Amino acid sequence: MASFSAAVAQFSRVSPTLTLLHSHSHDRLFHSQCRPFFLSRPSHSLRKGLTLPRGREAPSTTVRASFTDVSPSVSLEEKQLPKGETWSVHKFGGTCVGTSQRIKNVADIILKDDSERKLVVVSAMSKVTDMMYDLIHKAQSRDESYIAALDAVSEKHSATAHDILDGDNLASFLSKLHHDISNLKAMLRAIYIAGHATESFTDFVVGHGELWSAQMLSLVITKNGADCKWMDTRDVLIVNPTGSNQVDPDYLESEQRLEKWYSLNPCKVIIATGFIASTPQNIPTTLKRDGSDFSAAIMGALFKARQVTIWTDVDGVYSADPRKVSEAVILKTLSYQEAWEMSYFGANVLHPRTIIPVMRYGIPIMIRNIFNLSAPGTKICHPSVNDHEDRQNLQNFVKGFATIDNLALVNVEGTGMAGVPGTASAIFGAVKDVGANVIMISQASSEHSVCFAVPEKEVKAVAEALQSRFRQALDNGRLSQVAVIPNCSILAAVGQKMASTPGVSASLFNALAKANINVRAIAQGCSEYNITVVVKREDCIKALRAVHSRFYLSRTTIAMGIIGPGLIGSTLLDQLRDQASTLKEEFNIDLRVMGILGSKSMLLSDVGIDLARWRELREERGEVANVEKFVQHVHGNHFIPNTALVDCTADSAIAGYYYDWLRKGIHVVTPNKKANSGPLDQYLKLRALQRQSYTHYFYEATVGAGLPIVSTLRGLLETGDKILQIEGIFSGTLSYIFNNFKDGRAFSEVVSEAKEAGYTEPDPRDDLSGTDVARKVIILARESGLKLELSNIPVESLVPEPLRACASAQEFMQELPKFDQEFTKKQEDAENAGEVLRYVGVVDVTNEKGVVELRRYKKDHPFAQLSGSDNIIAFTTRRYKDQPLIVRGPGAGAQVTAGGIFSDILRLASYLGAPS
Repeated sequence: MASFSAAVAQFSRVSPTLTLLHSHSHDRLFHSQCRPFFLSRPSHSLRKGLTLPRGREAPSTTVRASFTDVSPSVSLEEKQLPKGETWSVHKFGGTCVGTSQRIKNVADIILKDDSERKLVVVSAMSKVTDMMYDLIHKAQSRDESYIAALDAVSEKHSATAHDILDGDNLASFLSKLHHDISNLKAMLRAIYIAGHATESFTDFVVGHGELWSAQMLSLVITKNGADCKWMDTRDVLIVNPTGSNQVDPDYLESEQRLEKWYSLNPCKVIIATGFIASTPQNIPTTLKRDGSDFSAAIMGALFKARQVTIWTDVDGVYSADPRKVSEAVILKTLSYQEAWEMSYFGANVLHPRTIIPVMRYGIPIMIRNIFNLSAPGTKICHPSVNDHEDRQNLQNFVKGFATIDNLALVNVEGTGMAGVPGTASAIFGAVKDVGANVIMISQASSEHSVCFAVPEKEVKAVAEALQSRFRQALDNGRLSQVAVIPNCSILAAVGQKMASTPGVSASLFNALAKANINVRAIAQGCSEYNITVVVKREDCIKALRAVHSRFYLSRTTIAMGIIGPGLIGSTLLDQLRDQASTLKEEFNIDLRVMGILGSKSMLLSDVGIDLARWRELREERGEVANVEKFVQHVHGNHFIPNTALVDCTADSAIAGYYYDWLRKGIHVVTPNKKANSGPLDQYLKLRALQRQSYTHYFYEATVGAGLPIVSTLRGLLETGDKILQIEGIFSGTLSYIFNNFKDGRAFSEVVSEAKEAGYTEPDPRDDLSGTDVARKVIILARESGLKLELSNIPVESLVPEPLRACASAQEFMQELPKFDQEFTKKQEDAENAGEVLRYVGVVDVTNEKGVVELRRYKKDHPFAQLSGSDNIIAFTTRRYKDQPLIVRGPGAGAQVTAGGIFSDILRLASYLGAPS
């Protein structure tokens, strides 16, 4: 009984009415305990809170108890509060004071701060606030485990105190702790009996965590010889509840109370409780979400401090959520407006209201990491006047990006809305009536529709309210629909320098388009501090990474899947390995191989395969090959905005997937000729899709290995030239064979030599048949605008008719010498005429046909001057009619082919935003 009496007396100091608990008239014990502690005349609200037995009046006496060390009745010489830059304000969150060692670390930071005066705002120890709320929940649920839970709270603080305090300081704190715990037990018992606690009572209970951490820290600092006092901010900070779980500070009243407090407690270091405050009626309350940060900002404004430092467990404010964008960077500075915008859109910066008090006086906020004191942190302040140099770089226009998930779009649409005053008011009035929060609004100037975003959990109530409010308009056709688009996310780009800077929006939307992201709604205020877009929820991280990459805040990153780790594929992987660091450091290109797919097994990685060990990793961790799973893995990594599949096979089945991959936003790079030389309708469908989207399809290596054949042809066409004929030696294998088929050598001998040197396919008939050359001819013919099928190209096969049915390559090679005489005669006839034999492909654009055949050329012809396995292609055009444009170089070999594929990959990176 005495304990409960003390508890209520303690609370009465801040709550004269004590309307804390709903009554249960049947519970006599509760009434008998509570009757003596009504400390003023029962008001209507009091009677509602606790029912009094008839005929009994509550005592009119008022009991007060103070938490402060100095009672107002004590006569002291009053000292004026000094304000201004002599003060620095620090705020330490629960993690920062979560253990005894961390409290010591905080004390060291405070003592090492060379500011003349310091005010330190502290939260409750880590998890304590949650534990206090849990006490309330258990008590009002009539769960007796609240007693053990309170004992755990007590033990946590007692153990901490024993670690950091000693002597009189320890005894003094433990005495206060025991007193508080006894009072809390009595209060929680009353809640247990009533089965309910009001918000005021809850705020009073949970605020004890801050009281205890502030007292312990102040005693540690005092022990080190500093002039230090602790402040119960309920004596100073006065706030007015405004609804919507927010409060407004009363700066005038708070300032007066602060000056009174300081006059009674003059000191150099003040340790103040965060999170808690009082109403004008002296009822305890809290500053709600991020309340300790808000406390520090308010105190900074009241003291007109030089700086407010918020100590956290991160190095500063990131350009994007580092959990979603691994390359997010720490921002050195942010303007108040930028921090405000980013925090509104979900960035882990500060609550927007934290910025308001300090912005009024231009007080900078520093975000620092208590666990990494070497990190300079992020400074939030007014932007510098001279920022001309910053404006030279596009990335400085956008400071960062933030996202909000789990939203839905509501679209109210109809021709009857245009020009009708009050429509928007009616829409948002209905939304307000159901208590929904509107995150973003977008309206076209035609006034035909209004679109806005709300939390997904509230959209059903919003839609029903609008359907009800506009039922008549919907029935009459003045409104056509109230549509809900679920599964949305908001992406916001924030930057004060975006204002009046041309090209920022273009860069943002270009990045989204290239990542194949569809934008559902757009909003931008006239202040231009942010551009907000709504995208599909599943596209949100991909969109975030794409725009972040576009503004150079992270590398241009491409998730790649390599299909076919044979001779060409393995050579490409080795080239990627050798160039990876150079591409990152010099060109900001990050090519991450997320998977390698072979015919039987595949290797997958969530972060990128170590290309120095890909062969052994494939042996150790390879799994059964599955194309669908492989593609889903490589493309499904939303941390990387761009996906490219590199097909190094000659498989028509793999080529058959290209259309679906491109349609899904996956870029394709390949030397595989099957897609572009396959059925004409499929080729045209593929190219049409490529032109309609921002998804890229590169296939330079299909024709000339590492030679720029396709790009040269495109360059001629795009600049207005007219192609007349393309003639060339397209096969490095056949070039080698006919360059060495001379001086009396047998044809079969040269073919065998080419096979042993690795120039031919495992079965040389694949080269000698001319089909590979025909595919290259049909590709160039189609690039030139001819609609030809592969069957339209006459092909002279070099495989003797009787040997085409040989069961194996070995059998073919054994039988080939029988036909040497036939080839020797052709070679001798050419030699006698002063000519050479060359196997060529020809695209006759003028006559709309193509041919692949063995031709003879004079020895002074460019085609006769080749050596080794070189290719040569001659473009005869309207501009290059008399002297054809010649492209010549190595046309076979794993190194040059892989190099051609690599060149296409880098061209893709350039298209996606890498510096050129």
